[in-house]
Amino acid sequence: MTRVLVTNDDGIDAPGLHALARAAVVHGLDVTVAAPERQSSGASASIVAGEEEGRIAVERRTLDGLEDQPAFAVRGGPGLIALIAAHGAFGERFDVVLSGVNHGANVGRAILHSGTVGAALTGGLNGAWGLAVSLDVGMRPDAFEWDAAADTAIGTLSFLTTLERGSVINLNVPNAPRHRGVREAPLAPFGIVQTTLSERGEKHIRLAVEDLPNVPDPGTDAALLAEGWATLTGIEPVSHRELGYRA
Repeated sequence: MTRVLVTNDDGIDAPGLHALARAAVVHGLDVTVAAPERQSSGASASIVAGEEEGRIAVERRTLDGLEDQPAFAVRGGPGLIALIAAHGAFGERFDVVLSGVNHGANVGRAILHSGTVGAALTGGLNGAWGLAVSLDVGMRPDAFEWDAAADTAIGTLSFLTTLERGSVINLNVPNAPRHRGVREAPLAPFGIVQTTLSERGEKHIRLAVEDLPNVPDPGTDAALLAEGWATLTGIEPVSHRELGYRA
């Protein structure tokens, strides 16, 4: 049976994480959940941990609807979790690292900063297949289609595992019960939101996130996602790689 690590950067209590783990279980996969004990968005592939005397804190959890699956809250980010998992922290090595479902799209070259993507890349660097999946919730969502995004992610696994081990793909799904299909797409030059400096004091700064004013380049992941497609992009630490995906 395929062993799967399900992680994220939104934390162990995030509904997207639980939806992805449930979908993987329904699909018949051998699932272990390990996620940050608190929000770790923007952590990229950081392996910084909250250590005590050189030890990384790991707490066993029981998740609603996933009582039969081992689950762990880790005092560290998703990149660290994927790394220690590759070294046997949660049992035998995993075949697949599933990261998500993230609260918000991860598109464009801004995925460099994503903890969701960082976990998938770290899994790939250590010999697993990696899949980062995000839900395009926008700035003011009325509802969250976590299960639809999770089902789309699980549906891409049969394709992912035809690629060589270590391959990593980034998947973004519209926040809707159904979408137009899955399209492979290159990364847009920018993401769909930008971080700005909203306040600067003598001893502090404050950041804010807002929509970008420009229209994304046609055919890119950001543009196709806005048109109602789920977008799939092959990623490596330095470049986009065309996968040859066909729906």
